[in-house]
Amino acid sequence: MLCFFAMGFVDLVGIASNYVKQDFDLSDSFANTLTGLVFFWFLFFSVPTGMLMNKIGRKNTVLVSLAITAVSLLLPLIGNTLPIMVIAFSLLGIGNAVMQTSLNPLVTCVLKGGNMASTLTFGQFIKAIASFMAPIIAGWGAAAAIPTFGYDWRILFVIYFIIGVLATAILWGSIIEEEPAEVSGISVGKQFANCFVLLGKPIVLLSFLGIMCHVGIDVGTNTTAPKIIMERLGWTLEQAGFATSVYFIGRTIGCFTGSFFLRVLKTRTFFIISVVMMALAMAGLYFGTDQWVLYAATALVGYGNSNVFSMCFATALEAEPQKQNEVSGLMIMGLFGGTLFPILMGLASDAMGQTGAVLVMTAGVVYLFTYINKLK
Repeated sequence: MLCFFAMGFVDLVGIASNYVKQDFDLSDSFANTLTGLVFFWFLFFSVPTGMLMNKIGRKNTVLVSLAITAVSLLLPLIGNTLPIMVIAFSLLGIGNAVMQTSLNPLVTCVLKGGNMASTLTFGQFIKAIASFMAPIIAGWGAAAAIPTFGYDWRILFVIYFIIGVLATAILWGSIIEEEPAEVSGISVGKQFANCFVLLGKPIVLLSFLGIMCHVGIDVGTNTTAPKIIMERLGWTLEQAGFATSVYFIGRTIGCFTGSFFLRVLKTRTFFIISVVMMALAMAGLYFGTDQWVLYAATALVGYGNSNVFSMCFATALEAEPQKQNEVSGLMIMGLFGGTLFPILMGLASDAMGQTGAVLVMTAGVVYLFTYINKLK
């Protein structure tokens, strides 16, 4: 679960991109592209990570991801330049792609049976704690301008680096029994092909698209909520940055309560409730002009979106129990939606303001409504 907390470090990109935009006077589309860069690497590293797990095991793969993440958090402390931030965001994305692909299946080794969706949701609850803390810590650093460290909002990287090193050390010393993966003698190219063949199974493909929409809405709200408040209420970034925390507070509560609801409700029933919440939230973000409406809508999309990943991921894993490493790689590759959505939202917001960005996220919500019929 401490590793799930480290997994949440990736969500600092939302508030960090706003500060980077401010520091370097970037356009909305360029700043959103920087955010999308983090999730771009999921497209290339997720499936190879599934193959890597077959060779070195799930625990060792998670340790590799933690090491990459630690380096990404260390780089911004060296200097606050745009090239350094680009490299740091890229490494953060690579580390998180490897971590998300390997950590979720590692949970099955610890569980030895049990409710997968519920446990993954609890892990997302722990992850969300790191997510909603990020803008609070960054805002505190920016306001305090801590002279001792001289890192301003980048004090966030110092704190998360220390926690990341701690998570690495504790996991390194933990004994986890893993069942050896089935090793085949086929070539790497053939393994890749066999992996993507799984997308030919409708539930795997539709779950993949569902995860793309989930992360697109997640990253989109994370990045856009402060901009909506700045645009409509005339607030500064330091004031509006709390909207990101409101989103992740909603997500945190959603993950915590979702781990219970997924034990007592049918997955399909809870999925319907979640998507309806998100649809109402999109309406609030599109039409809202009052602080309480915008905050309520932001929290509501956070709650509604909090369990979508776990339900889609668990559905795909349970559909192919003998190919969990490969399916995990494919599902995490779906986090590439975190690149696609922010780019489209940036272009839309440059053209018609933040309401354009909300329309792009609404398209993702519409798809999730179509996924309901595929859930048993």
